Amino acid sequence: MARYSGPVCKLCRREGLKLFLKGKRCGTEKCTFNDRKNPPGPPPKRKGKLSGYGTQLREKQKVKRIYGVLERQFRNYFEKAQRMKGITGENLLVLLERRLDNTVYRTGISASRAQARNIIAHGHILVNGRRVDIPSYQVRVGDTISLHDSLRGKEFIGTNIEMAKGMGLIPDWLEISDDGKSAKVVKLPTRENVDIPIKEQVIIELYSK
Repeated sequence: MARYSGPVCKLCRREGLKLFLKGKRCGTEKCTFNDRKNPPGPPPKRKGKLSGYGTQLREKQKVKRIYGVLERQFRNYFEKAQRMKGITGENLLVLLERRLDNTVYRTGISASRAQARNIIAHGHILVNGRRVDIPSYQVRVGDTISLHDSLRGKEFIGTNIEMAKGMGLIPDWLEISDDGKSAKVVKLPTRENVDIPIKEQVIIELYSK
C-alpha cells in the first residue's frame, strides 16, 4: 500500500493550514504548526503572488494530503466523479468521504485518518461482520462498520471515542452505537458534511486543462 511516510507537520506548514494529520496532538500546544507557520525550506528571496496554476495545485495537494491519497489514486477518483451524475467537484469529495479509513475516522474510533488506515490494514475493522483490510473501500448505505474483538478493550480506542463525542464530530450520515465501537451508514455523505475549507471547483479546473 503506497503512502506518504515523511514528516506530516511539514505538510501543514506547506499548505498554511492545520490538516489535523496527527489527531489530538494537533489540538494541543505541542503542535508544531503553532510555532512554525512558515513553509518548510529556506525563506524565499521575495514574496510573490501565486499564479492561477499555483493556486489550483496547492488546493489539489491540500485535499490529497487531508485524505491521505497519492496522485494516481486521486486522479482515478476525479475520473470516476466525472462519470457520475451531478457536480463533479461534489462527487469527488463524496467519494473521498466514503473511503473506509475516513469513515472509521468520522466514527471517532481513530484519532486521525492515518491511524484509521493502520487499524484497517491490520485487520481490526469489520464491515457487515467481515474483515476488510482495504482503506480505500467505498462504504454504502446500510453498511455496518465495527471493531474486531482484538481492539475493543484497548484504552486508546475508548479515549478516541470519548473525545469525538465530546467535540461533537460525528456526522449525521453515521449512526453510532451506544458504546461507540460500531456505526451504521444511514445515508451517503454530502458536500455539507465536508467540514474542511476546500475549493473543489479550483481542482476541477486544474484537471480539465
